[in-house]
Amino acid sequence: MPLRLSEQTLGRAQPGTARPAYVRAACGVGWVHFGPGAFHRAHQAYYADRLLEHDRRWAISAVAVHSAGVRDALAPQDYLYCLAELGPEAPVRVIGALREILLAAREPDAVFARIESPDTRLITLTVTEKGYCLEGGGQLDVSHPDVQHDLAVPDRPRSVIGFLAEGLRRRHASGQPPCAVVSCDNLAQNGPTLRAAVTAFAARRSGELARWIEREVAFPRTMVDSITPATDERLLARVTQATGLTDAWPVQREMFTQWVIEDLPQVRVADWASVGVQLTNDVGVYERAKLRLLNAAHSTLAYVGLLRGHTTVAEAMIDGPLARLVEHLMRCDITPSLAGGGVIDIGAYIEATLGRFRNQSVRHQLEQIAWDGSKKLPVRLLPTLAEALAAGRPVERLAVPVAAWIRFIVERARAGGELTDPLAEQLLALGRQSTGDPRGDVARFLALQAVFPAQLAAVPAFAGAVREAYRSLSAAGAIPPRLCAAG
Repeated sequence: MPLRLSEQTLGRAQPGTARPAYVRAACGVGWVHFGPGAFHRAHQAYYADRLLEHDRRWAISAVAVHSAGVRDALAPQDYLYCLAELGPEAPVRVIGALREILLAAREPDAVFARIESPDTRLITLTVTEKGYCLEGGGQLDVSHPDVQHDLAVPDRPRSVIGFLAEGLRRRHASGQPPCAVVSCDNLAQNGPTLRAAVTAFAARRSGELARWIEREVAFPRTMVDSITPATDERLLARVTQATGLTDAWPVQREMFTQWVIEDLPQVRVADWASVGVQLTNDVGVYERAKLRLLNAAHSTLAYVGLLRGHTTVAEAMIDGPLARLVEHLMRCDITPSLAGGGVIDIGAYIEATLGRFRNQSVRHQLEQIAWDGSKKLPVRLLPTLAEALAAGRPVERLAVPVAAWIRFIVERARAGGELTDPLAEQLLALGRQSTGDPRGDVARFLALQAVFPAQLAAVPAFAGAVREAYRSLSAAGAIPPRLCAAG
């Protein structure tokens, strides 16, 4: 039986294993992160690991907001874990950037102490769209149960917004300078959206606190990108074979990785360029390209691909009609809503994205991408749809992923299956009420204002296009040939 990965056994890893090029005990914690899931450990912690090679200030204190699973898996390993890149002859890298994982529900005082610490210069988040407690319009949902709880019991919060507001209050009260709070989630205008949510929460407790946060705390816009398939048995076996050690929870990602951060003074606390992070004054160009091209295409592949019996992105891209649908969606329907501004070559970006989707080494599960659709569609697809309608452009193809999402829920409800979504109970109830009639089924879902803004749902051309796509897709995911052709 191979030894378990830990500080004690790291020296016995097989040759070729990339190990931390620094003494972990000599590193200080200067970074607090909410949401130590697979993406964080494959992305931000990877950049921290590289920073630590020449700057010992950037060890991470991670905060698990809901689940203890990652902490339970990694604590016996001294928070070491393996990162496997998915490409030819890519080495397995042991990441040493995590110093600890705190459980928010059990250790709130420890979390606040880390936020308040003078050594903390950066707070980051990967809590998915649903972790921000937002209503359909993108503002803080003050009726959310967690928000209501946190306003009543601010020193024992349940939400990330509550932790940030109270942590920043304590930091201000103790005379510590403000630090940068960096959203790394796929939200349009993620920095300003997070600032607005935290400020709105703080204003309900103290106008002075809200004004200080608004004036002094930096919430830069960011764009993060790297396809990160879920950990599976194949990865566990690969890591053991490559390192000679067992790892309870390694992570994997494609070799491509990107992190773009708005260039604000409070962000310039590390030599980001030395590890490949891009600072720019126009994150929006990168953000829109990723949300509207890569993420929207991912959602399309997920919902249509699952209906057509596929399980992974690469498998779905072998399906000719589906692959053509996605490519033409990107080139003909989404591109007109983007402006590269000379920063991004949109055509080259699409080519690169399609190539990433076809990478057979990356087993990105469609089921994983399909999670939390009620929060993803409003930022990935609906703004493009609204702009196309306003400009008088056709929306038949853009309506397909919306209709496929509805069909996906209906089929899941009929089968008695589960749904990973913050609105799962409500969505499955709508699915059970659906009869297969496009008019009634689509109207039922479009009335859900937590997903579809009333102004968009009321546009006849939008509702009609979704009905037609819903009718065409059927339970088997049939794609009308005209939608697989350019134009």
